[in-house]
Amino acid sequence: MKHRCGTVALVGRPNTGKSSLLNKLVGEKLSIVSPRPQTTRHLVTGILTRPGCQYVFVDAPGNPPHLKSVLQKALNRRVAEAASQTDVVLFVVEAPRFGAEDKAALERIPAGQKVIAVLNKVDTVKHSAELIPYLERLSKSRNFTALVPVSARTGKNLPELLRVVADALPEGPAAYPEDQLTDKDERFFAAEMLREKLFQTLGEELPYRCEVLIDSFKEEGRLRRIEASILVERESQKAIVLGTGGERLKAMATAARKDLERLFEGKVYLGVWVKVRRAWTDDARVLRQLGYE
Repeated sequence: MKHRCGTVALVGRPNTGKSSLLNKLVGEKLSIVSPRPQTTRHLVTGILTRPGCQYVFVDAPGNPPHLKSVLQKALNRRVAEAASQTDVVLFVVEAPRFGAEDKAALERIPAGQKVIAVLNKVDTVKHSAELIPYLERLSKSRNFTALVPVSARTGKNLPELLRVVADALPEGPAAYPEDQLTDKDERFFAAEMLREKLFQTLGEELPYRCEVLIDSFKEEGRLRRIEASILVERESQKAIVLGTGGERLKAMATAARKDLERLFEGKVYLGVWVKVRRAWTDDARVLRQLGYE
């Protein structure tokens, strides 16, 4: 039996559960999650090595709107990169929904690309028979390699999804050591875990105006000492992030630190400050520092 290895992009409209699916497939929390759309901003790689196959999953930002900020343009480029430069695309939809946003996300995938439709959240569908007309309708929207109903929350049908993906991947040796889970470094995850808390804690619009910059990351024996800045665009936003007496910031930093200690399996010191960077979403210099350019 020949070995297979390849890249697999997870694309689709926001909030279909792409990040949760990646985390469930690789068995580790690599992509941050929140109930808010467009939580994912970076291409997050998760590597799963099984006998006979290595899967290199790439979690892409949810199909971002066509806005004019430099940040949104960078996100659009990342979606296009994931959809066109990987071996297989998992087009993730939320069963039994297929609306205009889903259609727009599907249309961004190049015509010659191998695409597997993944119907996520099937655990929320009361009667499986309801999926039959949905599957028929979805199958007419594109010539999919396969259509696979799954639940990222419960793990339902994920072995079948892996089998279908493996069949679609090219033959070749493993690209990474079998114990490697991602190509991202610890500095990246420090920023992402703190940004997750912003999305989970703050109001409707404010998380989209915030970003996390790691100012320093040092290992001192078994302790990781991390200094981070939360960037906002206005002084009024800074006050909201801080909360009364700084309590909101303290709670978010504590929650992020605990997640990082579980991920790194060691003690973490996390110092966090809030800084105003006006119009940072349009500042190419700041975006380069944040890894968007």
